[in-house]
This record gives sequence, C-alpha cells and structure tokens, in this order.
Amino acid sequence: MSDTKKPSRSGGKPGNRGNRKFSGKPAPRRPGLPPEGPVFLYGLHTVEAAFANADRKRLKLFATENAQNRLVERGVTIDVPVETMMPRALDRMVTKDAVHQGMILEADPLPAYGAEHLKGARLVLALDQVTDPHNVGAILRSAVALDADAVVTTERHAPEEGPVLAKSASGALDMIKHVRVKNMARFVAEMKEKGFGCIALDSDGPASLEETAFTDKTVLVLGSEGKGVRHGVREACGLLARLDMPGEIRSLNVSNAAVLSLYVARMKMGL
Repeated sequence: MSDTKKPSRSGGKPGNRGNRKFSGKPAPRRPGLPPEGPVFLYGLHTVEAAFANADRKRLKLFATENAQNRLVERGVTIDVPVETMMPRALDRMVTKDAVHQGMILEADPLPAYGAEHLKGARLVLALDQVTDPHNVGAILRSAVALDADAVVTTERHAPEEGPVLAKSASGALDMIKHVRVKNMARFVAEMKEKGFGCIALDSDGPASLEETAFTDKTVLVLGSEGKGVRHGVREACGLLARLDMPGEIRSLNVSNAAVLSLYVARMKMGL
C-alpha cells in the first residue's frame, strides 16, 4: 500500500456529537498548558474519533496495511500522510503493553476549551484534582455514554492530554468538550452566575443525591479519592450531596461515582 491514501467517504459516528451542542471557535492553547507538542494517539476507537473530530489537527498516521483497511471500512477519511509499518515497528513507538491495534496517529493536542465554550450546556461534570489518567479517561467515556455536555478538570493536578488518557477514554476525548480551568472554585462561581446549580459530591452531604433538588442546568463536582472536593470548591458550590450505598462497601471509585451521579442527575433533570 502506498504512503498516502485517497480519502474515502466521510463518516464515523464518534466525533459527530462532540461539537453539536456548542457554538464559538475554540481558542488557541494557552502558553504553558501541557502538552506543548504533538501527541501520539493509538487504538481503533481513539484514532477513529480523532479523525471524526473537526477540532483535532491531525498530522500523520503510522499504521499497518490491515489497520488502514479497517479504518477505511469503518468510513474514516484518512486525510493525512500515511506511513505503512509493521506491528513491531509500531510497538517501539509506544510504551510497553500499549495496545495500539496497528495504528498510531500523530496529532496536535486539542484546543484549550474554556467556560465560554459551554453555552447551551445543561449537564456538566467537574473533577476537582482527579489525577489518575485511567480514571479521568473512564469518566470521559461515561460522560459521553450518559450524554453530558462537558467534563471540566483543573490545569494543574490533573492528567495532561496524552496517549494514556486518550486510550483510557476509548475515543471519548474527541467526542466531548474537555474544559481545563485554572481555578475550580472560580469556575463554579462563574457557572452559578450563568444560572447553573452546582452540587459537590461529599460523604458528609446533608441529603442523598436522589433527595437533592436539581435545577434545569447543573454542574456536578467530584473530588479525588481520599481528599474529596476541596473546601474552597465545596464552599463555592454551596450545595452538598452524598451517594448512599446500601451494601457493606460504602464508597465508590471516582469513575464509578461519576457514572452513578450522572445517571441520577439525568433522572432528576428529566433529560
């Protein structure tokens, strides 16, 4: 197969929902916001979603012949130069045990989305210093599955965009707005000014999430395992709620807590 491939029919569902609820062109990345250079994205769903995302600047695809054919069969338009490689050569481009499925896409990081890109949003999930890229990736995937409008993390003490986060998200990184903010408490205050009800999940919350009153626009805030939502962020939210577990284990991994809280929020909001 030649090093370049003619574009096939445009298609692929993964990126279509990523931009449909938002208006306004994303701003350029702020200086110092990691990562500064190109990233390697690998795996079928991750690469497919990156090709379907109009906001993702793609640079080059490294892939086996079979992987290229697989992408074309799935309706992906390959609009970058292609270097055909053997699986072992691809293995050397990624970390040990990385499952690249025969394809690695070199691309620029996504633009720096901010609170100004949440116009029209109704359900937003904010993560206060959740640092594990596997957890954040799983949360991004769940947020897409439950049709949340955005996932918000802090610029510091949160995983940077990269192959581990992207692979863990299984394409979701390119399917939902991932907003990074300098100050989570300030972000919450801004969202409250825009008419959002902001609820912090806390084990000491006065009521369960199911018993908590929701508005028609909601920001759910989850904290890191152990520390939870920081005091200043809880104060900014003003409303605390807990997740009650009926079993012997009373606490959940943050990614599981995110799924449950999003599900409850959708039911309460009638979404």
